[in-house]
Amino acid sequence: MSYSVGQVSAFAGVTVRTLHHYDKAGLLSPSGRSHAGYRLYGEADLARLQQILFYRELGFSLDEIAVILKDPQANALEQLRDRQRRLGEEIARLKRLTEVAERAIEVQQTGVALTPQERFEVFGEIAFDLSYATEAALKWADSEGQRTSMARAAAHTKEDWRRLMGEATAWRGELLAAFDEGEPSDGERAMDLAEEHRLHISRWFTSCPPDMHRRIADDFVADPRAFALVVPPSRQRPGLAAYLGRAVHANAARHDDGGGRTEPPEE
Repeated sequence: MSYSVGQVSAFAGVTVRTLHHYDKAGLLSPSGRSHAGYRLYGEADLARLQQILFYRELGFSLDEIAVILKDPQANALEQLRDRQRRLGEEIARLKRLTEVAERAIEVQQTGVALTPQERFEVFGEIAFDLSYATEAALKWADSEGQRTSMARAAAHTKEDWRRLMGEATAWRGELLAAFDEGEPSDGERAMDLAEEHRLHISRWFTSCPPDMHRRIADDFVADPRAFALVVPPSRQRPGLAAYLGRAVHANAARHDDGGGRTEPPEE
């Protein structure tokens, strides 16, 4: 039994134009013609079309399908294994993009509702880079501390943000003064400033034990976007991020030796 191009188009779910393209590409030429010269497809043609559509659904190009159909037994298995590997990689990529989108939504939702004027008034030059915030959210996704920090940040009122940013501004001034005056990064003054920063995180966001503080400080050194959250670029000095990182590590070592202050109570 033979079928016209219109009939094949209807029950195969492809356009007539697609069937014509497959014919011109030498991928699927109808085995017959009507007396009027119209294309007619036989059962073998339909079986071949089914194979083409199967491979197209898997993402194979027409050139790749042509190679497979020249000798299905020789080419199909190797091609299918390669496609399976690439589909697995694409699934992993899409899963990660989905996670990034979810985290970006979470990050956006944690911000306190402020007008542009109020945001500048509260945060000043401190800018929150969404790409960094999203990467950080992914990095710490399995951390209870991350979940607590996000929840507490979302619950802060405008007045809370004013207070915590006021503390941060005062602390930043002390850090810059210590650095500019040549205080050693492992000296008492620098370590006390590192401790103030650790307690600030614990007070406003989540418990920050010394090991966590070390990792945060390492991010400051490795990623300018992270350090910009504590010192805006206009106030930074060359070597300041590394100076703070060393101070944090020195303070953490002081805790390891039994010194340092206890955690502040949560507000």
